[in-house]
Amino acid sequence: MAPRPGDPLETEGVLNPAALVGEDGELYLYPRMVAAGNVSRVGRCRVTIDEDGAAHVERLGVVMEPREGWERGKNNAGVEDPRITRLEEAGLWVMTYIAFGPLGPRPALAISYDGESWDRLGPLQFQYQPELSLDPNLFANKDIVFFLETVIAPDGRRAYPVLHRPMWDLDWLREGEGQHLPANVDDPRPSIWIGFVDAEAAKNDVAALTRIYDSRVLAFPEMPYEANKIGAGPAPIRVPEGWLLIHHGVTGVEAKGFELAHGACYAAGAMLLDDEEPWKVIGRTSEPILVPETEEELSGTLGNVVFPTAITNIDGRNYVFYGMADSKIGMALLERDNIE
Repeated sequence: MAPRPGDPLETEGVLNPAALVGEDGELYLYPRMVAAGNVSRVGRCRVTIDEDGAAHVERLGVVMEPREGWERGKNNAGVEDPRITRLEEAGLWVMTYIAFGPLGPRPALAISYDGESWDRLGPLQFQYQPELSLDPNLFANKDIVFFLETVIAPDGRRAYPVLHRPMWDLDWLREGEGQHLPANVDDPRPSIWIGFVDAEAAKNDVAALTRIYDSRVLAFPEMPYEANKIGAGPAPIRVPEGWLLIHHGVTGVEAKGFELAHGACYAAGAMLLDDEEPWKVIGRTSEPILVPETEEELSGTLGNVVFPTAITNIDGRNYVFYGMADSKIGMALLERDNIE
């Protein structure tokens, strides 16, 4: 999927989509549509995949645009990088997205019962954690995604796990402020964290889906292709061995063991999380499973980028949708031998 010529809402790209299969059995994508000035909206498209594996896109309009005060700054605005998860136990879809407002990128949540109309529940609220001397609400946060099912959290409550990626450097907000790392965390690189939403509380009050508690580090960057930072991609999917998480890793030309022809690079890797305790990583790929190779992935608004944001199972096959160079949307087929 590429920007439609002459469409002012797509002047600077279409990228990083969410996806769902609707009640009608149709596949829908929710791309980030970027207008002039880096103003992002979330669109809705119907996608059909033909017998040859080619995808055909029908645009259906805009479902989210920056209208709330916390989605708009004086010189910026946006609702960005949606991820959608079906919560069967709650009977609804949740869309996590990044509100680019007056205090930079902040995670937010919307819900839908039909996949077409979305109701905002507001910004995510992270519980203060005195043992870490940490209030995550003070920091920018990205790559937010809900798991499909509940688990028994470490505190014994049934909860929805939620992945997120806080960023500790506050220089962008106040020059000279620097890093503010939580207690017992000595790696400043953006990493994948996991927190929990109380499922019983959410059953009684849907607004509880915005309240995340007991956040902890899930994974720091370890491999050469993720030397600079990592972040979650689509909602983890169930496999016989546990939960499969596709994530992105970012590196630069200085990273050893990962040769790049064009500078910094976003590539995709995979992690295997424990079935019952998904805050435990039991395996991860030492090399990426998807790297920028095509012209659309190597050149664009930000070159050398593959950025997976959605996995959808169609007729028994897992299709991954991803951003290409922050400009277009690509599709890949995920097969077991890609990650073994």
